[in-house]
Amino acid sequence: MEVIGVIAKPSRENTRNVLETLLPWLRQRTRTILMDKDTAATVQEASPLSRSEVAQEAQLMLVLGGDGTFLSVARVIGERGTPILGVNLGSLGFLTEITLEDLYPTLEKVLAGDYRVEERLMLSAVLSGRDLDATHRLALNDVVINKGALARIIHLETHINQQFVTTFRADGLIVATPTGSTAYSLAAGGPIVYPTMDALVLSPICPHTVTNRPLVLPGDCVVEITLKTPSENVMVTLDGQVGFPIQHEDTLKVQRAQSRIRVVQPYRKNYFGILRTKLKWGEGPP
Repeated sequence: MEVIGVIAKPSRENTRNVLETLLPWLRQRTRTILMDKDTAATVQEASPLSRSEVAQEAQLMLVLGGDGTFLSVARVIGERGTPILGVNLGSLGFLTEITLEDLYPTLEKVLAGDYRVEERLMLSAVLSGRDLDATHRLALNDVVINKGALARIIHLETHINQQFVTTFRADGLIVATPTGSTAYSLAAGGPIVYPTMDALVLSPICPHTVTNRPLVLPGDCVVEITLKTPSENVMVTLDGQVGFPIQHEDTLKVQRAQSRIRVVQPYRKNYFGILRTKLKWGEGPP
């Protein structure tokens, strides 16, 4: 890995300090560094590149920030397959698993080839045949239909592989990947699914019928959701970051994307350790 793409969240308080140490460290190891315009500006450097152009040329994408930054970069990478390593500039994240304390020992191992790559399923979303660009079609965590704060319960007619399932009466519906099973889906009562599994999770949000429970589906399922309630305040969101309105009788088609994200994992990292830390398992009185 000779060409390293570095994408950071400029608004984080310690971003500049981290970059001012990291960039010389990489250059001393004769690595070529590519940064997008915003990241470069943080350390008073110039770059003509967009995030997409960095992802196209880099052999490794190093993301500094939080899980939100990681998700936005993952959608930009899309079908390119560039490996991505997430470093959390705050507390430990589900996606940005490397802490600042572990940054340089981890990079030493990665640059020496001592790492593994996990492939994570992504989602593709198409709304009523509209031609959405790639960034607005892919999601790593989830695709969500939900109502606005003042809207009534919405009716979502749902088919899986063209077979009718039910019409959910709820605040919304989440289609999540295994990676996204610890995000919004978990808050809605969905299960935790090991991130490399080939599966989808369908979780209703505050369903009117308490027997409407989350479903775990094979990864090759095609989920089609039609909004049956006349409403002007319903949105589709991808990873909680990209949103667009859905209207009465529009159909959202969600399925496994052709591309997968390749997440760099140091060998000593343990997913269950991350769960224990983030979800505070085993803490408190016995």
